[in-house]
Amino acid sequence: MSAASWALAAGVTMLASGLVLTVRALRRRLVAVTVRGASMEPAYRDGDRVLVRRGHRPAPGQVVVVSDLPARAVPGPALLIKRVAAVPGDPVPRDRVAALAGVPERYVPHGQLVLLGDNPAASFDSRHRGYFAAAQVVGTVWRSLPG
Repeated sequence: MSAASWALAAGVTMLASGLVLTVRALRRRLVAVTVRGASMEPAYRDGDRVLVRRGHRPAPGQVVVVSDLPARAVPGPALLIKRVAAVPGDPVPRDRVAALAGVPERYVPHGQLVLLGDNPAASFDSRHRGYFAAAQVVGTVWRSLPG
């Protein structure tokens, strides 16, 4: 085999190895989640699938998926999808979130988030339970998947 053939074979092997590593990295950073319930209607409906990006710090207005396992207050799905209303350092939205009306702090504390569903009538969120721990965030919704 000529030197050029060896170089080509080595280059193809390196490219394939690089693609495998990239796919593995994406699998750790992205997860597909199926929406359950009507809490985020009309943006997301029951049965919609979304791609969630892990390790991204949420910002107000973004939609996140949170694990509700540590604080199972009501029966239902272990993962919740909600919109970020406030992050640490933001003013506590007392006027929009009844469960936070009596908290002493003026600003959302470190490690806490205010999360609201787009459909208040069908959403168990900060309006009912107050803060969500930022550590419960699985990731931010990156895009919808074709259904």
